[in-house]
This record gives sequence, structure tokens and C-alpha cells, in this order.
Amino acid sequence: MKLAVYGIQFNPKKLKIFQDLFVFLKSNPALEEVSIYAPFHEHLLGHLDGVDAFSTFANHEEIHRFDMMICLGGDGSILDSLSIVRDSNVPVLGINTGRLGFLSSISTEEVEEPLTSILNGECFYDRRSLIRLDSKTDLFGDVNFALNEVTLHKKDSSSMMIIHTYVDGDYLNSYWADGLIISTPTGSTGYNLSCSGPIIMPGSDVFIITPIAPHNLNVRPLIIPEDRTITLKMEGRDDEFLVALDSRSLPVSSNDELTISSSDFYF
Repeated sequence: MKLAVYGIQFNPKKLKIFQDLFVFLKSNPALEEVSIYAPFHEHLLGHLDGVDAFSTFANHEEIHRFDMMICLGGDGSILDSLSIVRDSNVPVLGINTGRLGFLSSISTEEVEEPLTSILNGECFYDRRSLIRLDSKTDLFGDVNFALNEVTLHKKDSSSMMIIHTYVDGDYLNSYWADGLIISTPTGSTGYNLSCSGPIIMPGSDVFIITPIAPHNLNVRPLIIPEDRTITLKMEGRDDEFLVALDSRSLPVSSNDELTISSSDFYF
């Protein structure tokens, strides 16, 4: 098996755990290659013994040669790893060295047992749907997808924005609110939940439309099938708003139009 290791931060308090993990990976005969994400590898040098012996990878184009990727960190690291994995179908194993562990569910105290089981083929894959964002201005380029949600939010002004929302071209509603969340089932326990949206079982093939602090109290979250296309048109006192894909955010003009749909590949 060829294994990639991804991480974005290194907490010195986790030094022994990281050291033990890389010793285990280096000595395991079932692993043909272990390669570390280049920026993370640079960060580890000088902290861990023997890290310089591992090869590195740097981008999405190189990920295809691996059979699996380990992601070290919390759920934020899992979300960030999506920009490397993309449509490669390389499965990701989350080892929780961060704070939140809904997705990164294996604790650092039990790393060797699940890794050994995986190397022995004793595992199953959990397939998660992704959400895709298209716009007139091609805001996020070819990394225009997210695991948790698309969020449209007011930018600087304290005044609300109006989000005219259409489903498959049919008018749904005009949300007077601070913003709007379009969430996947995976993201239902994130920002959506904080805004009183429902928790949805992964694999349910739906999107959740949840307003952020709506002016009209009778406007509630709405669940729709994920094979529908959602179109958002923006209006407000400002000329710009913020649109986010998970943790990545960019300004968007009020003249732009956002189209949200299901991605054609899974994580």
C-alpha cells in the first residue's frame, strides 16, 4: 500500500504521538511508500527524528498514486484535505489531533490498531456527497466544491441582505437575513446546526437551506433533494457580500449569480 500523510499544523504537545506514529509507519512492511504533504513535512523537520527519510507530495496531481491518505488534525484539516484529494477517490482516514472530531474520529491513543486493521483490509468506506458552487465570475476556479456547506453572508454593513432563491428555476423565497446556508448532510452538524437547522443522516441525498438570523420568524430551514439546482440572486445596501465554501471565503458582487448543485464525485 502507498500512503499519503496530510497535516496543516503541528502541536509540540503531541510530539510523542507523532513520533510513535511515524516510527510505526516507517517500520510497517505492508507499506510500500509513505509520503508526507510537503508544507507539513517542512514543519516536522527538526521536531521529529527520521522524518527526512520520507518522500513528499505537494498537490492534487500527485495524490493519484496513493491508495489512502491519513489526515492528522481536527475536522478543519479534513475539510482542507478535500482540496488535495478532489475527485481522485483516494480514501481519507482522519486521526484527531485537533479539537473537533466528527469527521476526524480516531483518537491519537488508538492509532496503531485501526491502521493495522486497514492494512489487513478490515475496513469499510463512508461515502460523503459534496456541494458545488458555480458563478458568472468563476469565483473558486476548479476547487468549487465543499464537504459541509456553501454560505452567503453580509459583509461589512449591519443591515440585512435579501437573497432571492430559486429551485430548478422556480421561485422559492426572498430571504431577508444576515445570510443563507446551503448545507450537505455532513455539514448539518456544523454552521447549519448553530443556526437551528436540522441534523441529517449522511447519505440522505438532500440539501438544507437555512437562513442566518432571518427577519421573518416564520421562515424556517427547508430540506430539498440534492438533485435540484439552487440559484441565488443578491440584493442589499452593499455592493459586495461574502460567499464561503467550508473554510474558504471570497467577496462576491451583488451583480453576480450563484448556482448551487450536487458535485459529480464523492469524498
